[in-house]
Amino acid sequence: MMAAFCSWSSVLVVVVLFFTASIKPGAADESDTKDKKAKGPSPDRIREPLRMFTDEDLAKYDGSVPRLPIYLAVKGVVFDVSSAPEFYGKDAPYNALTGKDSTRAVAKMSLAPEDLTADVTGLTDSQLEDLENVFQNTYKKKYPVVGHMAFTVVSNGRSHTEL
Repeated sequence: MMAAFCSWSSVLVVVVLFFTASIKPGAADESDTKDKKAKGPSPDRIREPLRMFTDEDLAKYDGSVPRLPIYLAVKGVVFDVSSAPEFYGKDAPYNALTGKDSTRAVAKMSLAPEDLTADVTGLTDSQLEDLENVFQNTYKKKYPVVGHMAFTVVSNGRSHTEL
């Protein structure tokens, strides 16, 4: 009886060791991966160097080409919103904001073609406060920064959004 027990316990140890060795360190189950995606970009992720975008450059990233990421700019900062194709992808509700600096549209909570611009001339104090709130609490928290618009002002190595 003791010999049979030793033999079964040896088999059990081998099986446990096999399965333990086959699990990769740091591997996450599917729900853990979804939770991390929902929380936005990881601060310890290795980031690509930031790019400078012209209007023409940014227009290529409007969600119309499936193999390209989806970008939009607010306050001259270009964000990768590819993780939310249900909002920004082709035919999605906020796709009009992509491929351009849509600062005015974000400030006014508007998708009107005339508001799809970086121009903030004539916005009210309330609209500018709303813009800052959405910029800080939506875009900067949820989406990685991939660059800046070529028209942004840089002073002492800091963009206008940091001044």
